[in-house]
Amino acid sequence: MSDDINNDNDKDIRDDDELQQQDDDLAMDEHSDYTPADRFDASAVHHLSGMYKNWFLDYASYVILERAVPHIEDGLKPVQRRILHTMKRMDDGRYNKVANVVGETMKFHPHGDASIGDALVQLGQKDLLIDTQGNWGNLLTGDRAAAPRYIEARLSKFALETVFNPKTTDWQLSYDGRNKEPVTLPVKFPLLLAQGAEGIAVGLSSKVLPHNFCELCKAAISYLRGEEFHLYPDFPTGGAVDVAKYSDGQRGGVVRVRAKIEKLDARTLVIREIPFSKTAASLQESITKAIEKGKIKSTQGYRHDGARGGNSGAAGTGSIVRQDHRCAVCALPTAK
Repeated sequence: MSDDINNDNDKDIRDDDELQQQDDDLAMDEHSDYTPADRFDASAVHHLSGMYKNWFLDYASYVILERAVPHIEDGLKPVQRRILHTMKRMDDGRYNKVANVVGETMKFHPHGDASIGDALVQLGQKDLLIDTQGNWGNLLTGDRAAAPRYIEARLSKFALETVFNPKTTDWQLSYDGRNKEPVTLPVKFPLLLAQGAEGIAVGLSSKVLPHNFCELCKAAISYLRGEEFHLYPDFPTGGAVDVAKYSDGQRGGVVRVRAKIEKLDARTLVIREIPFSKTAASLQESITKAIEKGKIKSTQGYRHDGARGGNSGAAGTGSIVRQDHRCAVCALPTAK
């Protein structure tokens, strides 16, 4: 009996050894023809330069065309175009909550609600294509808009008249193929020059300065008549502009902008109009840094009033000067 048990155990051990040997032989057979590549062998080197170039160009083209740079035909970035298209679909003459507009626009724009909301607020602050209701912030003071659930918007009469025409619009499928969106909108007005644009893409950036609405209309009439005209940037924040080196907007042209400063009395300066892209908050911060560095001496203090004379912020005991309706005001005692 014991001999039978020992024989069975020996047989099991032999079977296990044979299976292990078969596994080892199979593993050797699978990798038997593999030898490490010689790093000096040119045939074993895979050049990444071509792949990097092609892939990076695809990525850069997507960012340029689909995110950052406006189209020259309608002057709109894709997110702006999709917002206007969505608002046209929702248009019934009444205001819509911005949160609802953002949600509907996400059917066409797959890059998140934050980018849509920011773009919509910027369009509304320019007061051209969108009729707004509620606290939409302020370009002059830098105040942010209220939350999307509190503010409302609808297309302006100007937008309804000049931006849309389904019969002359080229359409394409949205990113998920469920809806159709315009390739470009048949805009009858040079929105790119009226609103301006700024975007940073991959390998290039765009910056188009805004222009005066009435001057654009006059320039368009002069162009159609074949008459000579001059068109220069104009800014919603006011200020002074030097266009001596503007070069008609060609590459390398330079525009210098300055604030409008008035001397109220022997001890006080009033800044009534600020340069483009600056706000009262950033101006106040720069004055604070200048005081801390000693560039402005013998200063008693300063204060700026809000866009309508309210929400004032103060520092020190300087004179308070009310602004006009155009721009934020900073009052600053002059240096001796």
